[in-house]
Amino acid sequence: MQEGKVKFYNKRKRYGFIAGSDGVDYFFHETGLADDSYVKDDDKVEFKVIEGDRGQKAVDISLID
Repeated sequence: MQEGKVKFYNKRKRYGFIAGSDGVDYFFHETGLADDSYVKDDDKVEFKVIEGDRGQKAVDISLID
């Protein structure tokens, strides 16, 4: 699991980006949120990285304290 911070999330368009602790920005779609989680800008999260059709993306995203 990686950790990072939600850099941008557009609820209407259902996608956003997470700034990973490794310095990489990861795309995510709301379907990648775990257990009906809701995220907003600057939330701290943990996530898994998979290879998507346009590069790496975050999945299994959940909030952390």
